[in-house]
Amino acid sequence: MALQFYNSLTRKKEEFTPLDPPRVGMYTCGPTVYNYAHIGNLRTFMFEDLLRRYLNYRGYVVRHVMNLTDVEDKIIRTCRETGESRESLTARYTQAFFEDLDALGIERAEAYPAATDHINDIVAAIKRLLEKGHAYEIDGSVYFRLSSFPDYGKLSHFDIAKLQSGASGRVDHDEYETDDVRDFALWKAYDEDDGDVYWETELGKGRPGWHIECSCMSMKYLGESFDIHCGGIDNLFPHHENEIAQSEAATGKPFVRYWLHSAHLLVENKKMSKSAGNFYTLRDLLKMGHDPLAIRWVLLATHYRQPSNFTFEALAAAGRSLQRIRDFRIRLSEVRQPDGDDLRDACETCETRFREALDDDLNISAALASVFEFIRQVNVQLDQFAVGRGGAERALALLDRLNAVTGVFAPPIAEEAPREVLDRVAARTEARRNRDFALADAIRDELAESGWLIEDTPDGPRVKRTD
Repeated sequence: MALQFYNSLTRKKEEFTPLDPPRVGMYTCGPTVYNYAHIGNLRTFMFEDLLRRYLNYRGYVVRHVMNLTDVEDKIIRTCRETGESRESLTARYTQAFFEDLDALGIERAEAYPAATDHINDIVAAIKRLLEKGHAYEIDGSVYFRLSSFPDYGKLSHFDIAKLQSGASGRVDHDEYETDDVRDFALWKAYDEDDGDVYWETELGKGRPGWHIECSCMSMKYLGESFDIHCGGIDNLFPHHENEIAQSEAATGKPFVRYWLHSAHLLVENKKMSKSAGNFYTLRDLLKMGHDPLAIRWVLLATHYRQPSNFTFEALAAAGRSLQRIRDFRIRLSEVRQPDGDDLRDACETCETRFREALDDDLNISAALASVFEFIRQVNVQLDQFAVGRGGAERALALLDRLNAVTGVFAPPIAEEAPREVLDRVAARTEARRNRDFALADAIRDELAESGWLIEDTPDGPRVKRTD
């Protein structure tokens, strides 16, 4: 099966064929660094992490670029309210953003360009649009002329021809309602409310609009046409629609081939909001004592185009799933017998089903189900002492490969017992198999004296420290 993605531009699944295989250019809308990312933001970043990891698994060489919006209306408003400088505010929350990525095991992109480092590129792009008649200046601000771009609306499927006469105008805000279709700001003339946030340029004293920032940074790092652009569904209109318009108007070339958007995240079946008391950042959840790997699982496990419902019950279930994986790995590591099933067929079947699921527009729920069916089947064989050492090693290698895609199939290093402890656990298992319960009990007591407790579970023996 060929790799397929649902393309928001065409509203159908399409086979993925990059412009310059095996290289893939991928741009994802990053955070506006004025506050901590909430778990809805992180759900989108998690989907993009899965996409990046799976493309690498499939043999592509991914150049992933994620922007950092460090000048925008909300940032200026926060600086005005708190008295903190833009530089200090954005540096603090940029660091917090990367700490969140690391806590959740989200791989780093190849580039994280910040908008304020690309003012000259932005000014050059706006001048290009002015020269081509796609933009105009009023009182020091520059606006994109929607009427100059007949294809406007091809992503959101808004028919600009149906816009009522007199309904159009200009909008200066970076974000606005989805039914508000007007010429939007590329460059904003300086306003006293902006404080010291401005640049002296050929366009005059002012600052860039939000939409033009992403166009300039994506094309600077990936070229005027590239493969994949991602973001949350809330960015589809107007942000991504505006990106297409200004980029293609400037270059005359198709901007992006595949647009992928993740759906909203609910919390306990409700829209997340501070007023509802269900607004959470990662830091909030970690302070409650929740395992970051369980949080990763919950944010990852629902198909990206389906609304995800974040619940504390789901977090608990994720913890149980992770423990089942860890116990399975322990059982495999304890296999010492040279003869037995090499698990070649079982591993190949599991990986094929895993790959087929993710080839189908990243169907992560089916991919995870294929792995747990594999675990169930092999656990039965382990109960019967039917797996050989080579088979166990093959299964562990498979889990490592699938972990490179999902980030959830490897146990924390700190939980792994030393090899000599695992050897004694394996010896106890062999003694129990031979019905030598006296020896099995002696090994159990020996391990207990050295600080290790053996628990017999339905998935096999589990060892953990007692101190």
